[in-house]
Amino acid sequence: MTRKQKYRQILIGFIWFMIIFTCLFSYYYIRHQIPAKIRVVVGEEGTFQFSLPKGSTLETESEEVLLGSVSNIPEGAVKISTDGAVTVEGTSLGSYDMAFKLFGWIPLREIQVDVVESRSVIPCGASVGLYLETDGVMVVGTSTLTDDEGNQVEPAAGIIQSGDYILEANGERVSDKEKLIEVISEGGEAPCSLKLRRGGEVIETEVEAVTTSDGSVKAGIWVRDDAQGIGTLTYMDENGNFGALGHAMSDTDTGQRLEVSGGTLQKAQIQDVIKGRAGEPGSLLGTIVYSEADQGEVIRNTEAGVFGHTELSSWGLKAEDALPVGYKQDVKLGPAVIRCCADGEIKEYDIEIIKADITTDSNKGLVIQVTDPELLDLTGGIVQGLSGSPIIQEGKVVGAVTHVFVQDPTKGYGIFLETMLDAAA
Repeated sequence: MTRKQKYRQILIGFIWFMIIFTCLFSYYYIRHQIPAKIRVVVGEEGTFQFSLPKGSTLETESEEVLLGSVSNIPEGAVKISTDGAVTVEGTSLGSYDMAFKLFGWIPLREIQVDVVESRSVIPCGASVGLYLETDGVMVVGTSTLTDDEGNQVEPAAGIIQSGDYILEANGERVSDKEKLIEVISEGGEAPCSLKLRRGGEVIETEVEAVTTSDGSVKAGIWVRDDAQGIGTLTYMDENGNFGALGHAMSDTDTGQRLEVSGGTLQKAQIQDVIKGRAGEPGSLLGTIVYSEADQGEVIRNTEAGVFGHTELSSWGLKAEDALPVGYKQDVKLGPAVIRCCADGEIKEYDIEIIKADITTDSNKGLVIQVTDPELLDLTGGIVQGLSGSPIIQEGKVVGAVTHVFVQDPTKGYGIFLETMLDAAA
């Protein structure tokens, strides 16, 4: 084979590689422009923008889901091009399927269409204190001990991991760190059997306890059984079910979401503000106002927020304060407001929604920018403690603030309210 023929083979192989790579990349990219699930209110049209190439089609044989476009294609079980906006209307409650295809025959994704009742919630914006009790005792880490002979030992190293939850010690249920200390101490230097939950799996192991230089018996395990913090109450429904933060409460040392057995919701008072600057996230400084009667009960702590139950009257709210829920397709790029308590009083401040990714259920589906001069002067933008501030656009509650851009505190992430409501269910 001549050198020219070899070069030709290499060139042909490279061209085929690029063709295959381009096709696979395009297929992957297109799939990630299409949400796996959409939600529409029964009897109402939802308009979706799909950034897809010409030749993409939607197909449904369901008489309960009507497809249309901005050019008013006749209703019914139809097959339409999706070069631009697509309207979907559900005529009956339930879940239905639509097929997304390229060129009418290459399947890209099955889209679940949930047709739901209209829903309203009360946007709050109050600063709150959240106290969480862990489900078991959470391991923060292990440490080195000095035993009674002066030796440096680390009995739990390689056995216990940060983020483990100790459920039982020597067969006894462990609900707080005091109980764990008691069981280990009573067992002396005999191996302590532990039942742990690690990543959703329950395992059993043993740790050697040692008598330390001060005469106490320890296993060298640092643990935590509760946590507290200040954030913003996002919404309540007419029954007093609430959502807050828009993200999980996490352990300050490990960064992991706390698995909780319960907790309480309390009122909080903002006393000062550390203004945010590029590279230095700011924060609201305040105190949790603990009272003899808890203001609410925490039921779950999820990646989409903290949820529980309270009474509307405890917060001076009424059912008639409710606004409609805006679903993902209702969110528009442009002006909106957030409701928060940055200066001790609940107010609304102007923002711009600059990005909305309807394909994600993460707590970073929205990108917002604070434009209100008063809030910028007070906080510099988004600061810690504003997490959970409800985002309201055109009379609908569409999301909540979740994170700040560290290098630009005027910007931050938000979560769709739809995602929070799913996590609360």
